[in-house]
Amino acid sequence: MSTTVVFETHALTVDNERGMATGWLPGKLSAAGWENARALGERRRNDGVAAVFTSDLGRAVETAMLAFAGTGIPVLHDWRLRECDYGEWNGAPVTQVHDARVDHLDTPYPGGESWRDAIARVTRFFADLALRWDRARVVVIGHVATRWAFEHECDGVPLERLVAAEFVWQEGWEYEIG
Repeated sequence: MSTTVVFETHALTVDNERGMATGWLPGKLSAAGWENARALGERRRNDGVAAVFTSDLGRAVETAMLAFAGTGIPVLHDWRLRECDYGEWNGAPVTQVHDARVDHLDTPYPGGESWRDAIARVTRFFADLALRWDRARVVVIGHVATRWAFEHECDGVPLERLVAAEFVWQEGWEYEIG
């Protein structure tokens, strides 16, 4: 028994374009992000998806609402799918936050959480997903921490390797949970 998860990152935001690391701030999609979200919907709305799960942060919610509007596919929000909480660094320049990722694998960002803590939070979502959506195909729209949780738990990629690597965007990743 398992659930097939198609992970997609939230669409491009105003903060992404400005080089800011949004973290736990809501964020807002840019004009290009609206187009990204619509393209995501075109890719996934007829892909056998039973449900869509998003982080409850504004940029992920906005992505899902644009991508799956009018489809009848339920869109469910879960705080556990949030990005790493950068604490006092939420909204700081990407270079400041991401250049220090390795330093914050186990040590929380000032007033926030560590990457290991963020991954543990996201993985608690997995057990609940399998209970209700066994044998289903679902989309999860999230952030770097969300994807790293899938990579770590499903594919066994060490967190040390994930925090040291550059993020490379693609049109979704597939994982099996359960």
